[in-house]
Amino acid sequence: MKALIETMVAPLVDFPEQIVVHQREEQHKVIYQLQVHESDIGKVIGKDGRNARALRTVLRAAAHDCKKRIYLDIM
Repeated sequence: MKALIETMVAPLVDFPEQIVVHQREEQHKVIYQLQVHESDIGKVIGKDGRNARALRTVLRAAAHDCKKRIYLDIM
């Protein structure tokens, strides 16, 4: 999943080398925390949150066999 997140976010940002993804697993969910350069946060979120919503949708679809819920936090 981390590689998928990095692959989807890299074309959106100006500083792809500063993409960092942390994974935190809890009882019923997996939380991915995405950190990018502060000037790239708006690009990752997108207009009206469209890019962020699309990223979260793709992650949920990719993890459909997983019994845990997938969350993406953009830091």
